[in-house]
Amino acid sequence: MDGQNHKVRTIAQEIVAREGGYVNDPDDPGGATKHGVTIHTMRRLGIDLTGDGQVTQADVRQLTQEQAVQIFIDHYFVHPRISELPEPLHATVFDMYVNAGANAVKILQRLLGKMGYAVRGDGVIGPKTIAATARAHASAPDHIIDAYGIERRNYYFDLADRRPASRKYARSRAGGKGGWITRAEAFIAPRYHLSSASFQQRVSAWD
Repeated sequence: MDGQNHKVRTIAQEIVAREGGYVNDPDDPGGATKHGVTIHTMRRLGIDLTGDGQVTQADVRQLTQEQAVQIFIDHYFVHPRISELPEPLHATVFDMYVNAGANAVKILQRLLGKMGYAVRGDGVIGPKTIAATARAHASAPDHIIDAYGIERRNYYFDLADRRPASRKYARSRAGGKGGWITRAEAFIAPRYHLSSASFQQRVSAWD
């Protein structure tokens, strides 16, 4: 179990490194964020680091990397039961849960439905989702991680289609792949990465 705990902590540390330091982007519904932890999360969990009885941007600024790692392990991995999914899926679903909350689970549930496993798309990992994911992974161990990553990438594209303010996260200022897409493709085998031409074709309607 110690080895598994070490793996999970390493995944969480990598997520924190990807998320970066303090930001407060008006186009990001998450609001003030540091190391990937939003002010909304800190308020929900009652994390008052300044001890003044309220959770504000000052508390977000005080958050350390190690505190963020522990928040992610406890509340974005163990509590939502990602820990009970097949281990090869841990890193990508955990990363997506930090980035998009229960939508990470809904993406998995939609994928399971496409693979013929009937589960509710409620964003909650319960016994049926755990069992279906185990069966799906056993039936396609070489494909399910890529399939989840591709579904995740499609989720980002669809979100940017609907919300123009979010397009800067999917397409860089230079016109190439933005942070959302490169983050999704970090968990997809290179042969399934979009070519530059395919990416440009996908986002051409945004101009």
